[in-house]
Amino acid sequence: MNMVLREPNAEMLRRKAAELRGRVVLMSHQAQSAHLASSLSCCDVLAAAYWHALRIEPSKPNDPTRDRFILSKGHAAMAIYTTLAFRGFFPVEKLDTYNQDGGQLAEHPPANLLPGIEAATGSLGHGLPIGCGIALSGRINKAQPYRVYALLSDGECNEGSVWEAAMFAAAQKLENLCVIVDYNKWQATARSNETLQLAPLREKWESFGWDAIEIDGHDVGLLAKLLSNIPNGSGKPVAIVAHTVKGKGVSFMEDDNNWHYRAPTAAEVEAAHKELGLI
Repeated sequence: MNMVLREPNAEMLRRKAAELRGRVVLMSHQAQSAHLASSLSCCDVLAAAYWHALRIEPSKPNDPTRDRFILSKGHAAMAIYTTLAFRGFFPVEKLDTYNQDGGQLAEHPPANLLPGIEAATGSLGHGLPIGCGIALSGRINKAQPYRVYALLSDGECNEGSVWEAAMFAAAQKLENLCVIVDYNKWQATARSNETLQLAPLREKWESFGWDAIEIDGHDVGLLAKLLSNIPNGSGKPVAIVAHTVKGKGVSFMEDDNNWHYRAPTAAEVEAAHKELGLI
């Protein structure tokens, strides 16, 4: 696929990521919902994807030629909901209904309820296998040359389904498929490498036949360039191992796993918004 790559506006992307983080913190407070820190760690990936790399049209969420983005780490639903709302897929006001009875914004992303949600996720390890199927379909149907992105948590790399899908993607040479691993080094109750030995993670993806790269997952400019450059000419699916910080952007939440389940108070929301430069 030939295309002209645009130079990313890194400052704009950083600002978008800060706005996403601010709204996610507020949503967690309003709903008294968990998974705040996990949502904050992936906001730079989402900003780079949705405000630079993805070929999407929010007014046409089912356009068959659109790029697909699957939030495999469905526990970070607040981040994808905020991204889709800010990007124009549905009204921002709907975010106030997050995790409320009768609402569409469940604690994990549902299928077929919200524009822009490509798959129901939450149970770990499902997003990449779904992405493989969609990517293969896109390659077979050359009239729909879309790309497929799957954002995984590092904890998902514990799952056998991830590695079965990784082998399938390499065997099928799905060069239109890209995985981003949000490598924030934490799982629900322990460090990732204390749960199962993930390192060396980039080398694992390479050994499974992927073109893999290891980067700072908060470098929005680099993320935007890499996500735009799919396929990258290697003839292989691409894995981006993105080193991130859980709770990124709010100093008193960063790398503190208490924020996996804890929701902020109103005063902590205000403090977070000040740090993010939103007030």
